[in-house]
Formats: sequence, C-alpha cells, structure tokens
Amino acid sequence: MQLAASQSVDFLQPYLEHLQFERGLSRLTIENYRRDIRMLLALSSDQALATLQPSHIRRFISTLHSRGLGGKSIARHLSAWRGFFDYLAQRHGYTQNPCHDMRAPKSPKSLPHALSIDQAVQLVNIKSEDPLALRDHAILELFYSSGLRLAELVGLNLHDLNMQEGTVTVTGKGNKTRIVPMGSHAITAIQTWLSIRVASNAESEQALFLNRHGQRISGRAIQYRIKQWALKQGISSNVHPHMLRHSFATHVLQSSSDLRAVQEMLGHANISTTQVYTHLDFQHLAKVYDAAHPRARKK
Repeated sequence: MQLAASQSVDFLQPYLEHLQFERGLSRLTIENYRRDIRMLLALSSDQALATLQPSHIRRFISTLHSRGLGGKSIARHLSAWRGFFDYLAQRHGYTQNPCHDMRAPKSPKSLPHALSIDQAVQLVNIKSEDPLALRDHAILELFYSSGLRLAELVGLNLHDLNMQEGTVTVTGKGNKTRIVPMGSHAITAIQTWLSIRVASNAESEQALFLNRHGQRISGRAIQYRIKQWALKQGISSNVHPHMLRHSFATHVLQSSSDLRAVQEMLGHANISTTQVYTHLDFQHLAKVYDAAHPRARKK
C-alpha cells in the first residue's frame, strides 16, 4: 500500500480516539502518543509511513539519540510508533510494522531520588491558617501518605474519599482503579481542607482540590506550589510530586519489606517496576544484616 505522508497524518486523530474510547487511556498518555507520533511524521518527512523499513527507524533512533534523548525517552517513542503501526495494519491494511524487534539504546540506570524521613516530615509539616496553605498541606500529606501519581491526585473527586475507612479510590494508568489507605495525618489535613472548601462557592465542582477560582487545580500548579513549600520549609532538594511518591515507597519498604504490598499501593502492573526501591537504601539494609545475621557481625 502506497500512501502519501499527508494521508498518514489523517490516521493520527482516529488512532488517538481509538486509544481514548476503546483502550481507555488517560488524557496525559494520549497527549504523549500524539507528540511521539508527530515526531515520527516529522522524521519521515514526505515519505509515506507504509514504505518505511527497519533501516529508516534505526536512522530515526540515531537522530533522536544525537539530539540528546536518553534510552527511556527513545523507548517511549518506539512504543508509540509500534502501537500506531499495529493499528494501521489492523484498520488500514498496512502490511508491516518496521518497529518490531527494534530496541532503544540503553541508558545508565538511575535510581529515583527520595527524601529522608526527616526531610519528608519537615516538608509536610506546614503551620499556617491561610486557605491555600491548608489545601497544600492536605495535598502534601496525601502525596506522602498514599504514594499517588500527580495525575491521580489531580483527578480525585469528593466521592473518591472514604473518610470512615481511611481510604481513597484512585484511577491510575490504563484507567485502572485501586483503593489506597490514607494515614491519620493525611485524613486530618483533608478534613481541615474540606471544612474550608465547603465554605467556598464551589458546590458544583466535584474535584477534591480546587484553585483559588473554585476550579480543579492543575498539575502544573501543584508542581509549582510544592517547589515553593520546599524552599519555605528549608529543603534544598529539587522537590517534585514524584519525589514524594518515591519517598512513600522507600520508607514503607524500609519499614515493612513487603514488596507486594508496596506494588499494590503504587499501582504498578509489574513487580519489577517496584523492585527499583529495593536498591535505594542498601546501606540501611546492610546495617540490618550486620545487626541480625550471626555470621555477619564484626568482632
């Protein structure tokens, strides 16, 4: 099948609608697909996608690598391209997927950064009666208490909370839901925020966390506020929402050593994703080993 590049572009929007309505992917994931596939179209220039060969894809990978993209970013591009070609084969008669068996260059493994327990407590320990500060206190406590992703927290609605049981129902990647426990400090902070939120003119808005205009707060606003609070609380690290998720996972795993439980709470599909946290504090584990194993104690 020989198609012009402009015709290939026409398939993009139907594919994104397929991802949204048939596969139930989140808006953020779909936007990532849109961006990555547009990169494919830009790299292939005027050449029809149906004519692309594995050699072309290897050249595109080399181009992205030369632009400074790491292995993980290129792997994400490849995944998006591979899915798009599969869709074109199923719906539009394409006869090959040039991305099959294609691998991204390896990136050096980097462990996620986590706050120490003292730093995490220092960050969330906000003392202020300002309405926005009380909201931010609830956001920070919930991040650290339950290990939520940024998009998951932004998407929370009032009915997702079960204050009696101390849980929150979260919609994560792939539109999958899970129930996550909330700590007592998070529950108290959320209750304080809700008492103020009810007093605002936001009865029609179901979002749990609102901006100053009574609308659902954005992820970008949360990122900005967390950075500001880190500075105010005297933490020099570049703190972001995902660092609080990493801190949650690290600290729970250190205390419990229950990898499966942490996997469930984080909403990881594969336990191999969760296992990265087992490498975060080897020094801590080594101390436990030295103290507990009869053949490890130094004389």
